[in-house]
Amino acid sequence: MSAHHTHLHRRGLLQALTGAAAVWASPALWAAASPAGEPAGRLVVVFLRGAYDGLSAFVPHGDANYYRIRPNIAIAPPDGTNQTTLALDGTFGLHPALEPLMPFWQQGVLGVIPAAGSPDPTRSHFDAQHHWEIGIPGKSSAANGWLNGLAGLQAHGAVPSAVGVGEANPTILSGPAPVQRVPRGDAATKEGSLADARTRKAVMSLYSGQDALSRSFQSGAQSRMQTAKTLNEGMADMAMESAQMLAASNGAGSAKGLLLDAQHLGTLMRKDPKLRIGFLSAGGWDTHANQGNQTGALANNLGNLAQALVQLRKDFSGPNDMIVMMSEFGRTSAENGTRGTDHGHGNALWLLGNRVQGGRWHGTWNGLAADSLHEGRDLPVHHDFRGVLAQVLRSTQGLTAAQVDTLFPGYAWDAGLNGLMRA
Repeated sequence: MSAHHTHLHRRGLLQALTGAAAVWASPALWAAASPAGEPAGRLVVVFLRGAYDGLSAFVPHGDANYYRIRPNIAIAPPDGTNQTTLALDGTFGLHPALEPLMPFWQQGVLGVIPAAGSPDPTRSHFDAQHHWEIGIPGKSSAANGWLNGLAGLQAHGAVPSAVGVGEANPTILSGPAPVQRVPRGDAATKEGSLADARTRKAVMSLYSGQDALSRSFQSGAQSRMQTAKTLNEGMADMAMESAQMLAASNGAGSAKGLLLDAQHLGTLMRKDPKLRIGFLSAGGWDTHANQGNQTGALANNLGNLAQALVQLRKDFSGPNDMIVMMSEFGRTSAENGTRGTDHGHGNALWLLGNRVQGGRWHGTWNGLAADSLHEGRDLPVHHDFRGVLAQVLRSTQGLTAAQVDTLFPGYAWDAGLNGLMRA
């Protein structure tokens, strides 16, 4: 067999054993230079894929237009119970399924920007998510993810500073910096084919060389086995936390998906202090029909999300730790004919951390009157998502203005959000 065919054979075996596109946490073979000093906080980004309905999560109950244009799916106005909107002030409130987040608002560590997003007008999930993940609205060609760029600023040689749990190869983590990738759910605790001693010995022998492919396999295999070991060691603690969380939900829908990924992320980042950046995602937010109001499909998703965020806050509550929750765009302000919502524009972006000026919302809000809406149907984007992230990165990650510019080329500093972060 020729050397070329041997290489192809080994590459096929590598993908079969560890997953295509290095799904099991194969670090890159090179890394960008790191800056002097370590950033003070850890950053976790939660991406809600499918465009979640921010007007149901962060409810503008003080606007009569909200109830006029959503006769069936509006979240009932607050009546002092936990079955209706949970009032935060005279303008906004939380969906009742998000009640577990209320203490964070009261503690001043949860803040919301109700009309943020990408300035690009696309209503395509694929294009919009790509723009958010590379940090360049309007650019549809391939580019590195901005979280990978941040990881490159923090990396030390081939040691990853970022970890993604769930997706095989999210664009936001793609690029030259080393990144640890962990499969979704229970699969993260399994070694797969490598668990069999004979198979492991055979493939490790096959990839025992010092060529780039062999080094990549060795690194990925070791990472997967170590990840499974670390997570299995933490299973007892996670099982106890899950039981407590489910009991506190008082019969709400299962939180297994995103909650389990959040637990895995927390375990890995606690065990390895070099991991400073985490990424999670959740789908199922494209609610075109039968969205529901206080109850229903969206309410179930929000309940699961709340439990995951509570878990993340347990693990990421240091002075400069930050959890960012975002989605590619919002949904139409008015409900559609199938009691759902369609693709919109602006949306609520959430920040959870001690450095947030929490217990309040930030930025511009002009209400839901027709003449205040984007194209007469959507929330406008009053604040570019990159402007929000720039505030977070400068405040909690120690980035300079020039470094932020490299992550988000062409963005403009948003002075309207200067009160977002604590000094």
